[in-house]
Amino acid sequence: MAAAPTHPLTTSDRAALAVAAGYVLIAAPYAWMRDNSEFLMYVAVLVVIGAGVLALHRRVGLHPGAVWGLVAWGAMHLGGGLLRLADLGLADGGDEVLYGLWLVPGLLRYDQLVHALGFGLCTWLCWQGLRARLADPRPSFGLLLLCALGGMGLGAANEIVEFMAVLALPETGVGGYENTAWDLVFNFIGASVAGVAIGWRSKTARPSSAD
Repeated sequence: MAAAPTHPLTTSDRAALAVAAGYVLIAAPYAWMRDNSEFLMYVAVLVVIGAGVLALHRRVGLHPGAVWGLVAWGAMHLGGGLLRLADLGLADGGDEVLYGLWLVPGLLRYDQLVHALGFGLCTWLCWQGLRARLADPRPSFGLLLLCALGGMGLGAANEIVEFMAVLALPETGVGGYENTAWDLVFNFIGASVAGVAIGWRSKTARPSSAD
């Protein structure tokens, strides 16, 4: 049985790995100094996810935009839980972190934006992984629905990780039921927008270049 083909890492890939490794090496001791056990756990989870994405990339050759999008998402996630609004000059005091910042008062928080962007990206990853195994790379409604459901499923898995943090740690920054529900809503929005964007892109690009 022939070995599965692997895609060599490009200069851009190595740069993305270096950036991701850099902020993880900064975030881990920062969380330790702040006695933030929750985010130490998230740092470990990000390392595991990164290893999985790297393995997928070596198999299917992910789009550079997806690779760098994931790097940016990881930075947004870690920054959201570690950076205090007061330290950023966005509040007069207190321990509230960036995740609690209202970008559009009453409508959109930083946390919700990160969820929508992140699981939209996961939907795109699902499509790229699936497309590599298809004889016809054009996305049908059924395939895009499957990828969007995959993105939302990964979002639900994220909520399980947060629930485990609540059970294992004495104090976390994870919100209650309403926060979880809004997270799932924005996961749905991000995955749906990504699915529509992939479909639209396939109609405006040549089949060989559709992502």
